[in-house]
Amino acid sequence: MDIRSIAQRFLLVLAAALLLASCATTGGGPVSLAEVREFADASAKLGGYAELSKRYRDTYEREQPYLSPAADRIAKENDARRKAVYDDFLSIQKSLVLYMQTLSLLAGETRYDLSAQLDDLGNGLKANSESGLQQRHVAAYTGLTRLLTRVIASGYQGRSVETMVRDGDADVQVLLEAMIALTRLYAKTNENEKKTILGIFDVEIPFSTKNSDRMLVTLAKVHYLSKSTEYKLIDKRYDLALQGLTTVALGHQKMRENLNKLTADETRKMLAAYGRDLRALRDAMSE
Repeated sequence: MDIRSIAQRFLLVLAAALLLASCATTGGGPVSLAEVREFADASAKLGGYAELSKRYRDTYEREQPYLSPAADRIAKENDARRKAVYDDFLSIQKSLVLYMQTLSLLAGETRYDLSAQLDDLGNGLKANSESGLQQRHVAAYTGLTRLLTRVIASGYQGRSVETMVRDGDADVQVLLEAMIALTRLYAKTNENEKKTILGIFDVEIPFSTKNSDRMLVTLAKVHYLSKSTEYKLIDKRYDLALQGLTTVALGHQKMRENLNKLTADETRKMLAAYGRDLRALRDAMSE
């Protein structure tokens, strides 16, 4: 066999190998990074936090009919403070959702423009001692939005999953920590609201013993039961939201720790488990 024949055979083998490699990465992105993409998608779609943020903002609307004039004045001041920080609380989630969407794109083959979502992030956070937002949360938000702006504006050129996770993990962890702390603040505020509203019924109903009050007491008991059920359901949502945020933080941390072996079976199984947990939590929240 002459040199030309050997060279032609080599080129045919090389072409076949490249074709097989190309086929292995079709069908929704690189097979080896499918679990990264699924984890990022599940993280972006977790839900719960935005709804609970809105509930926190609207606390006064639910409390107001039950408040005395003196308590109402204080509640109005709290209402103004909650509304002042609401947009910041929501911006944290928006930045993390956009980060996860970007990470999902990097782990797959599909590319679409996320630049419009950059405009929805807002102008930045403000530190607020009452809400618990600290300067390091502000710095993390700024750092993550700058990373997203660079990656999305450049059309994802030169950016890989590994470098995205390496560059973003520290800020992601700080912002998830902030969301967990804020969700606990929401739960505490809700607990105070529950005590305020249900406490009125606990005090007033036992003293309403006149026959003329019978219909009013019956209606009050029905209302009390309805509110009690509402608070039980929302308490469950706080627990599910905290579990979800903690799972996202752990999953991203594990990706950072295993950057050099994201395609290893052990890492892929671990990320797949986190993805399943997040989807189960999302389904539980929708019940």
